[in-house]
Amino acid sequence: MAPSRGRPHPGRPLFVLGLIFLALASLVFFAGVNGDSSVRQRLAPKLGLDLVGGTQVTLSATTSNGKAPGAGQLEEARRIIENRVNGLGVSEAQVVTEGDRDVVVSVPGQSNDSIKQIGTPAQLRFREVLNQTPGVAPDGSTTKPAANPGTPVSLAAVQKKLGPAYQAAQALTAPPDPTSDPSASAALAPFASLSPAEVAVLPASMQFNVPYITCAQLNDRVAGSIQAPGSQAVACDQSTKYMLDTAKVLGTDVSGATAGTDPQTGAWVVDLSFTGSGQNKWTSLTEQAYGNGAMTQIAVVLDNQVVSAPSTNGVITGDAQISGSFTQSQASLLADQLKFGALPLTFQQSQAQSISPSIGSDQLRAGLIAAGLGMLLVVLYSFFYYRLLGTVIFLSLGLSAMLVYGFLVVLGRQIGFTLSLAGIAGFIVSLGVAADSFVIYFERLKDEIREGRSPRSAVPRAWARARRTIVSANVITILAAVVLYLVSVGTVKGFAFALGLATMLDLLVVFLFRHPVMTLFAGTKAFLSPRVSGLGRVARRAPASTPTRTKEV
Repeated sequence: MAPSRGRPHPGRPLFVLGLIFLALASLVFFAGVNGDSSVRQRLAPKLGLDLVGGTQVTLSATTSNGKAPGAGQLEEARRIIENRVNGLGVSEAQVVTEGDRDVVVSVPGQSNDSIKQIGTPAQLRFREVLNQTPGVAPDGSTTKPAANPGTPVSLAAVQKKLGPAYQAAQALTAPPDPTSDPSASAALAPFASLSPAEVAVLPASMQFNVPYITCAQLNDRVAGSIQAPGSQAVACDQSTKYMLDTAKVLGTDVSGATAGTDPQTGAWVVDLSFTGSGQNKWTSLTEQAYGNGAMTQIAVVLDNQVVSAPSTNGVITGDAQISGSFTQSQASLLADQLKFGALPLTFQQSQAQSISPSIGSDQLRAGLIAAGLGMLLVVLYSFFYYRLLGTVIFLSLGLSAMLVYGFLVVLGRQIGFTLSLAGIAGFIVSLGVAADSFVIYFERLKDEIREGRSPRSAVPRAWARARRTIVSANVITILAAVVLYLVSVGTVKGFAFALGLATMLDLLVVFLFRHPVMTLFAGTKAFLSPRVSGLGRVARRAPASTPTRTKEV
């Protein structure tokens, strides 16, 4: 009997599935890869931190009163840090809050030193240079005493510690010359014993005038020590100590920052553009610094350090540029820090660790073994229980696995999706969803045969009745995965994404492969043999007479 005119030919959906595989294979082998990449590199998906290793940094927020910061401030800081990490081109980084003061940054891949600096405050200030002096002690020492964490520092305590040296420093109006007045300089030697936190509470004039306060101490002051824009400040670059005027241009006046190279020197720089009011402030500052040809320096101060202090060659009415012997990664990091804003909190790096890829390899191997065993058990049971129909299950699972793997490779290149242990767990759970659709279809097929229909005629009727249930079950799973993805964070997102992706691809295989193949099998002698098809027991129990049916043409 020929199939009816309105019935679709099973070869058409199989052809569509073949086109999908061809397009996916083209993307896997040719999209987003270098021409000299090996086949293994083209087929390799991106792996997550728990599988390939990487860097994990824990940043702890500190406040002046020692209490935990507000939840809103911590979340805003987390968002800015996440934007900074993403701006560096890092894929699948996890930036989550932990407890009431910690932000944990996890980045898969090789150790990344830029990530360890991602929590710096990035408070940008432009200050006119009032004076400068060497940033090393008269005896040439550059070491700094270790800080005493957890101990509050007050100016009164520092005065007591210094004794007469403090009074001697108060009398200074400029840095003394140790060659002309060695006794006055020697009286200030106790300042060399101060920790960076103790130096930070001293008046700015004293920090500049005392030669025993070195750049090593100043550069390690607590973050935010010189953030007040209305006060004069002291800061260093590598070896020069600068006395700086009040800040006339702030980081909030910057509208954009871009890392690039100087066309003349080839060095990495950061180009800044200003807001409307910020541009006016910048022009006024350069006009003040130029001062009828005085060519005074303008210091670009980031947090506690001077990044660069160029001389002003004229009034600048356009954008600004920051140079400072940057590497490419340093320039990119600084640009992203300025672009996405300063952190509302001060963070200290409480932990930074590199996760060994060997541990991830063991976990990946265990996850793949678990997935393989799960699929093997499903296939063995399907052959035992459904016999020839088990072939359909085996082929369907194989095609689904190939689709999932191909999409993993492509999505890893296009959107940075990485495979983690949680994702592997999602794929393993999807095996159960796929097995449910087989059971629904095949058991409905048995019901049709029990009602007296032949295996050949039972196939389309079983599909028509099972299709809605299969679609409903898969859609519910996909919706659950979407909701879980939206409300979760961290690795749970990877689990939800993997579960939803695998379920959608399984639904695609159900319509484009499973049902068409069952239609083809229904016309074979093996399928009509109850013993081979696995429908023998059901066929023997079916009634001898079959319901009246319209003759097929």
